[in-house]
Amino acid sequence: MMTAVGAVGVFFFRSLSERLEDGLLSFAAGIMLAACFFSLLLPAINFGEIEFGSKIIAVWLVIAGFLSGGFCLYLMHRYLPHEHFHAGHEGPDVTAIRRIWLFVFAITLHNFPEGMAVGSGFAGGDLHNGMTLATGIGIQNIPEGLAVAIALIAVGYSRMQSFLVGALTGLAEPVGGLFGAVAVSLAGPVMPFALAFSAGAMLLIISDEIIPETHRRGFESLATFSLMIGFACMMFLDATLG
Repeated sequence: MMTAVGAVGVFFFRSLSERLEDGLLSFAAGIMLAACFFSLLLPAINFGEIEFGSKIIAVWLVIAGFLSGGFCLYLMHRYLPHEHFHAGHEGPDVTAIRRIWLFVFAITLHNFPEGMAVGSGFAGGDLHNGMTLATGIGIQNIPEGLAVAIALIAVGYSRMQSFLVGALTGLAEPVGGLFGAVAVSLAGPVMPFALAFSAGAMLLIISDEIIPETHRRGFESLATFSLMIGFACMMFLDATLG
């Protein structure tokens, strides 16, 4: 829903300045980065310690989940064709796939692990932690939805087409949420691994895609401080709602 809220902006703007686009995407990355630490990795270690009675086992399980999440998303990035906003095409050269679906693939890669993180957060039984994650991820989806819709209109799609596609990419989140919630609900010991897996997948997105994308056009300082502000906002939400 928040992705669709962001996509509504296409009816008011035909383009975003490079400075504003980099700032918004970096702000979203900051929220995701804080969510990795405060809403996923730390609770994962706590759950693991309760489940297995050992902090060492819990930490190793979280490390395994964290690295697995990053590696799995790396494989998806490597073998699924998708389009970066500025860097262009990445993955196999599939000319038969229209440009619009390359954007859809890219945003699906972003949104699925975010939804998985929220689903895992709620499935752990801590509603406050789930709400914190949902709020933070929802906020950062607004600039993502806007950026996607603006990118589509810039390559020739109508405002309505750009809005609809931008909004529909958000549907990957509830699918990911269902996946994460079911995985955790079926097996309590999986909880630390699942939370850490989500964190690893999100951190790979931040480091491999968003940060390089927002440091290409000369606004590195703005992008860095926007990321820090997003991180601080999510930390505040976690401290006050979590």
